[in-house]
Amino acid sequence: MSAIHHALVLNLHQPPGNLDHLLSDQPWEAREILYAYDRIPRFLWGYEDVARVHLSLSGTLLETLSNPEFQDRVYGIVDCGSLIWHLQNERIIDILGTGYYHPVFPLIPEADRSEHLARWQSIAGHLFWRNTFQGFWPPEMGFSMELIPLLRKFGYRYVIVDSDHVEPVTPMQWHELRYRPHIARYKGEEIIVVVRDRELSDAQESGMDYIWFVKELAQRTQWCDFEPLVTTCTDGENGGWFRNTTNEVNFWGAFYRKLLDEARKNSLIRPVFIKDYLDRFGAYGEVTVRTGAWNTGWHHGRDFMQWTGSTAQKHSLARLQAVSKAVHEARNGAAANGLPEAEKDDLNDAFWRLLRAETSCNFYWGEDWVHRCHVDLDEAEASLQRYKTGNS
Repeated sequence: MSAIHHALVLNLHQPPGNLDHLLSDQPWEAREILYAYDRIPRFLWGYEDVARVHLSLSGTLLETLSNPEFQDRVYGIVDCGSLIWHLQNERIIDILGTGYYHPVFPLIPEADRSEHLARWQSIAGHLFWRNTFQGFWPPEMGFSMELIPLLRKFGYRYVIVDSDHVEPVTPMQWHELRYRPHIARYKGEEIIVVVRDRELSDAQESGMDYIWFVKELAQRTQWCDFEPLVTTCTDGENGGWFRNTTNEVNFWGAFYRKLLDEARKNSLIRPVFIKDYLDRFGAYGEVTVRTGAWNTGWHHGRDFMQWTGSTAQKHSLARLQAVSKAVHEARNGAAANGLPEAEKDDLNDAFWRLLRAETSCNFYWGEDWVHRCHVDLDEAEASLQRYKTGNS
């Protein structure tokens, strides 16, 4: 049997101010999260020859980790400056692009999407000392085909999508659809889509045994007449499997160490960066991707019910659309009138408040966090009113 290439993807995200809040109210949980971040590069140092891990870090998390006041506050727990430096190690870590405030892109106003991408690339480019990021991680894996031209505009080569939503255009069998990258096209633009294996990712999230993983991959790829790419994607700091501070019983020590040790012996499973797999094998056939997200503990993700199921969630999303329209009308008017940047402070404040209101976590927890969206929208409207009053 030919090699099975394994792409490990971990999503790391904290809502604005959440780590500061946890440090005050639930300090051990905050420590577990910070340790989970710090553990990643430290564990991989001894495996630079074989370890290959993709990380997506939201803009709000990068903002927190790079904030000098936060760094001072947690210095005795984790050295955030050193952590950011270690995450620059391109031999073992490939950073994926994402949205700054971690929005579910298909649910937010189209006019706001590019700013989430631009702001993330700005902070990530500064912290990781690079100008290009080949792969894109859609927050909550929320993807729709209409995003393709925008992702290509920002230079992304590929996007990761969930297996439950991928449908073939080119005739292909199940194992070809799931274990090969493909091309997706929309309005004259195309991008490579990399398919996340939903069931194997569920196992990665909850805890799995290396021997079971090998047997499962061998079973799933047995009919492949090509070298398959198996992609597993989960959060990287949630749940005891990733947060446990004892390496012998967490993801890294209980599972990934064995995988890496065996990879050194040229075992069946070979860790790989997706970009390197694409350079070597390319993409196969065309697919279309249904609009949807990844599965959560409560929902399959096919119609965004996790984020849109209640009346309060729907009302908040509708208000986002209305405030976004008002903010962009004011921004367009300011640009048309050649207004100096110094006179746009309130307008700029309204815009970033709007973007922050779009954080996916505001909607993920049913109605528990919806009020956070409205707090930012209230501030956005107040800033917009001050701007209008001052420029009337």
